[in-house]
Amino acid sequence: MSDLQASFDAAVAQSKNLSARPDNATLLKLYGLYKQGTAGDNTEKKPGFGDMVGRAKWDAWNSLKGTSNEAAMQQYIDLVKSLS
Repeated sequence: MSDLQASFDAAVAQSKNLSARPDNATLLKLYGLYKQGTAGDNTEKKPGFGDMVGRAKWDAWNSLKGTSNEAAMQQYIDLVKSLS
């Protein structure tokens, strides 16, 4: 396992134990970076208007299209560190 993957996994675990709950915009950023880092570019169908949360998550992930998995993982690690 690479150092980046190990740091990413540690940041994912740490994100679940933050002292304060981040605001919704930050949570969406974390979600998008996590999905981009683990699954790559978004290829899923955009949720309909009735699914506001699903749409927001889809948009957050889709906004990172073209970002490499490694770059998304590093951004996720940096964001979690800034929240700790």
